[in-house]
Amino acid sequence: MAPARDDYAKSIELLRREKDHFFLHEPASPIPEDRRASLKGLPYFPVDPRFRLRARLQRYPTSEPVVLATSKGIPRNMVRYGFFEFEVDGVRQRLDAYKPAPVPGHHHEDASLFVPFRDATSGKESYGAARYLDIDESPSGDRILDFNLAYNPYCAYSDDYVCPFPPRENWLTIAIRAGEKDVPH
Repeated sequence: MAPARDDYAKSIELLRREKDHFFLHEPASPIPEDRRASLKGLPYFPVDPRFRLRARLQRYPTSEPVVLATSKGIPRNMVRYGFFEFEVDGVRQRLDAYKPAPVPGHHHEDASLFVPFRDATSGKESYGAARYLDIDESPSGDRILDFNLAYNPYCAYSDDYVCPFPPRENWLTIAIRAGEKDVPH
């Protein structure tokens, strides 16, 4: 393995250890306390640099309001902000990116883009409902889609949470064997 690749894998492993510590030991963890003792950490796919992709955000001409369905049937108002096109193993894919819908009277400046998705591992190796990516804004439009950072919504751990589902257009046809796997119950 090249040194840069080692550094990248080590940085992902460090983030995973920090997340595991939070999920297993902190009061704000989404995992119910009675289930934490049986877990040694969250299950992850091995770090794979092939799933760290450079992509350009293609902005929609107008930010279209959309309502995403959620795990509890409570609609989540979002804005379809743009999309990413990318290739994995020669197969072209596309994912829409969202931002929270503006709330009148509230100033909400969120610089990150929310990218919910499903893929061919959903319901088999990864959580069935969705996994998420948070993508930082960039003035140039170029972004890194790092599926090694794909994470499960909190409703994967407890029914107490409301989690948006990805719309059908964010269901990938390929397997993304990167990021978090499904958690055994």
